[in-house]
Amino acid sequence: MTEIAGLEALAHGAILSSFTRTNRLLGQVAPGHRRPIEMTAGDPKEAMPGFVADKLSEAASLLGTYPKIRGSDELRASIAGWIARRYGLAGGVDPSREVLPLNGSREGLFFAALPAVGRKHWPSRPIMLLPNPLYQAYLGATYGTGCEPHYLNATAATGHLPDLDELARQPDVLARAAAFYLCSPANPQGSVAGSGYLERALALAREYDFMLFLDECYSEIYVGEPPVGGLQVAAATPERFKNLVVFNSLSKRSNLPGMRSGFAAGDGDFLNTLAEIRNLTAPQMPGPVQHASAAVWSEEQHVAVIRQAYRAKFEVCDKLLSGRYDYRRPAGGFFLWLDMAHLGGAEAAALTIWKRSGVKVLPGVYLAHEDRHGVNPGRDFIRIALVHDAATVREALERIVEVAA
Repeated sequence: MTEIAGLEALAHGAILSSFTRTNRLLGQVAPGHRRPIEMTAGDPKEAMPGFVADKLSEAASLLGTYPKIRGSDELRASIAGWIARRYGLAGGVDPSREVLPLNGSREGLFFAALPAVGRKHWPSRPIMLLPNPLYQAYLGATYGTGCEPHYLNATAATGHLPDLDELARQPDVLARAAAFYLCSPANPQGSVAGSGYLERALALAREYDFMLFLDECYSEIYVGEPPVGGLQVAAATPERFKNLVVFNSLSKRSNLPGMRSGFAAGDGDFLNTLAEIRNLTAPQMPGPVQHASAAVWSEEQHVAVIRQAYRAKFEVCDKLLSGRYDYRRPAGGFFLWLDMAHLGGAEAAALTIWKRSGVKVLPGVYLAHEDRHGVNPGRDFIRIALVHDAATVREALERIVEVAA
């Protein structure tokens, strides 16, 4: 897709979200069960922390003043404290320069593309390096800045992460890269990038002077050891956070998707520019939300409870799916990425499962795009979001197994 075509596609709605496409695929088809189960969206259903409502009320008077675009001192200090504790950063992060609160991580992931492109002169059209499958905000940012998407297929053969060795063999692509969007734990596959992988990605970003945007919004939902973080890796390098920005939020960690509270952290010079762009174009986070968010980032007990709930769900998955559909328990996140080639691939499988079992799943082909060789790595897969309680997850998977056996 050319630069103009990409922008026109955005303007005229030709680029549809995976959820819109799924609803169009299944919308005119009756579910095959009297009690349908929705498992497409990553919308957590676990209980949110009980103190949040009180914290919002406590700061209600802040609705009478404009909030700071860069967030309150209280919120930035709380986020910086959480980062230091979570990743064991002896030197911590500077809350005044290296932390920027956001209205959810998606907003930041989109807006960050603007200074990523603007920080250099481009003799030819810049490129955005995108994992494939991907979170669609990355693609919106790509077309919104007139960049060319360069898809990096993440398949079982590459550990469900982009192949950095293959990328390193493409210096012409790297020279045109404005940013590399990377998600760990990955959505939808749940793979976690280790410290060596992140070191390599960051080294490429610095060698070719592009930004590494690390989406870590699933960092607190994991099995086994906590995932390594980008700031953790970068802090051990002489350049510290140069060329790196990580994004996270309270949506998944704390079951607060409706609060729209997240942050970007890392390269202080880059974040200063991003903050000025947000000052021109983005809304501030409401004062009561900032106050409540500071309390949530400072409390870990509810996170452990949420994580245990997901472990219970994955135990259900292990019992019902082991040996089927190329299932593996993901290292992080709360999605299943199941191979349904035997049912005709992504769309056919989603349609069959809906028609015969009343379970709505997301066709993986809608989460990925054809690469330069015409290959869509999601064409045989479905994504299932484990956002319901364990009993509902069990019922949904039992229905799917009955249909897809």
